[in-house]
Amino acid sequence: MAPSTAGRREWTALAVLCLPLLIVSMDVSVLFFAVPHIAEELAPTATQMLWIFDIYGFVLAGLLLTMGNVADRMGRRRLLLLGAFAFGAASVVAAYAPGPEWLILARALLGVGGSTLMPSTLAIIRNLFAEPAQRAKAVGIWSAVLAGGVGIGPVVAGILLEHYWWGSVFLINVPFMLVLLAIGPFLLPESRSETTRVDLLSSVLSLTAVLPVIQALKEFAADGWAPVLVGYLGVGAVAGFLFVWRQGMVRSPMVDLTLFGAQGFGGSIVIQVIGMFGMMGSAILTTQYIQSVLGYSALSAALWSLVPSLLVGGAAPGAAAVAARIGRPPVMAFAFTVAALGFLGIRFAQVESSIWVVLVAASLVAMGLVAVAALVTEYAIGVAPADRSGSVSALVETASELGGALGMAVLGSVLAAVYGSTVSGLLPSGLPEEVSASVGETLGGATVAAGQVGGETGAAILEAAQAAYVSGMHAAVLCAAAAAVLGALVALTALPRHVIHTEAPDAAHPPTRVAP
Repeated sequence: MAPSTAGRREWTALAVLCLPLLIVSMDVSVLFFAVPHIAEELAPTATQMLWIFDIYGFVLAGLLLTMGNVADRMGRRRLLLLGAFAFGAASVVAAYAPGPEWLILARALLGVGGSTLMPSTLAIIRNLFAEPAQRAKAVGIWSAVLAGGVGIGPVVAGILLEHYWWGSVFLINVPFMLVLLAIGPFLLPESRSETTRVDLLSSVLSLTAVLPVIQALKEFAADGWAPVLVGYLGVGAVAGFLFVWRQGMVRSPMVDLTLFGAQGFGGSIVIQVIGMFGMMGSAILTTQYIQSVLGYSALSAALWSLVPSLLVGGAAPGAAAVAARIGRPPVMAFAFTVAALGFLGIRFAQVESSIWVVLVAASLVAMGLVAVAALVTEYAIGVAPADRSGSVSALVETASELGGALGMAVLGSVLAAVYGSTVSGLLPSGLPEEVSASVGETLGGATVAAGQVGGETGAAILEAAQAAYVSGMHAAVLCAAAAAVLGALVALTALPRHVIHTEAPDAAHPPTRVAP
């Protein structure tokens, strides 16, 4: 029997689901410009500031698999609404946090809420849109909103900080969550699995496998190699091995390992990692270039950085429409190729270049990688059984988070290595040792040092640091372009031309219950 066609109610429900997704993705980047204001008001230590910035992503990545499993068991709509309430409440706590400890706690709670919202939205889409072509279009919209939120976050924060105190960047979440809580119960269907069980040990192992690896990647990007990283990676590897072993032993695993036997599923996860590797890595590179090399203010840089996002909106639905005719692998390969050309285009950006050079190149990167994300996400949930859609959605999102962390770590490390080796040969002679050391670490340190020295020497220091940064950025985007080419090859060789969709269960397979 042909799957039913979605109507106005389903598309309206999709619009409602985009509300929490937009806010959760914005919260990944909303602190980019608020951190200096928080530092001034709450006076956190350096370690506390690091936790304020990072704990949201840590908790979000570590709990996605667990919450996807919980969504399958207790009901996707129920968990979505509980998560919306938790996210809204945590936003209020964060906005009025009296000290850094309270803000760290609130950001952790925001991560918990976000980990319930992201897999729940994608799982509900899986049940709203049974017809494959409509589901592909819906997932394309979902992916565009997810990517757009990351780009919009800094802009919203910059505008709010122009007029209000730093807590306003958190309070913006509350009205969106209230709208979801008010109309979600009437528009969103409930669905859950009758057979799924939540395995607490698997939950602990998944968290232990993800968090140390992300921590190691972040520390390596910031400070380079250190012996402690071996411990982090070892803990993550052992926990990951035990997690995989347990999934094959329990009756209701968090990750159904048999899914990797489905044609195209494993390849789709690899592509998801590669795509987010390039997307998050390029965002870090170009944002600092616009601010610290071209000299734009934080708000101006954020507004200009919005230009690529304006072109992203049509990339995902357009790619889905073309893929429906010729198949997804060639479209994904072409999208990766467009992204690779965008990365190579960033190499034309120099210290004195127009901002349009990097914006045009970044637009190609964004359009290519968002199109890939939309198509590969639909691939993964298309082969997943309906009763496991929550956990499969969480697995896709975990791949995204890990890919993003890997992109920031690897590309950031390449940038830092080239910058450090280049800037020393460009600096004027006779500088004090402490100034040379500060300049050699980061472009931000060089900017501060140049201001302190002043005069022609200060200008020479800044010019050398900017030139070294551009050299490092050029090296990093070469690595990103190579990763994009690898993604194109994986798409052409590891994915079938057509997805064998798993339709809604029939009378012989009744594990999922769906209610209006």
